[in-house]
Amino acid sequence: MWALRKPKEKQSAKERLALSRLFGHASSLKMAYQFSEELSQILNTETSRNGGIRRLKNWILKVRNSDITCFNTFLGTLEKWIVEIANYFVQRENSGFVEGFNNRIKVLKRRCYGIIDRTHLYQRLSLDLGICIFPF
Repeated sequence: MWALRKPKEKQSAKERLALSRLFGHASSLKMAYQFSEELSQILNTETSRNGGIRRLKNWILKVRNSDITCFNTFLGTLEKWIVEIANYFVQRENSGFVEGFNNRIKVLKRRCYGIIDRTHLYQRLSLDLGICIFPF
């Protein structure tokens, strides 16, 4: 499974061999893997916003014309937000840090449920987030 998640250039010879054996038994998995590699290549290519939209639309059309259905939900989301997603090509920035930080806060909220002492809550947040938070 980890070999499927690695880019081709970072795979070891053993992982490439395992993937080739796997793809021999599941041709649709091979096609899905190739589509995911193509999408990664599009996102890693230096291009303009309009060029990015054009490349993404061509990729969407290519996937829609294939027999692969595992991307259908993703394609709907990509088509809906393609203009906003294409803004990535302008400055190559994403919201990964913010999304990760928000996820950590959600987990902390679940873990700290029932803490009624505000000082203890802020201590817990400070320890888990690795930042200094002063209670009000």
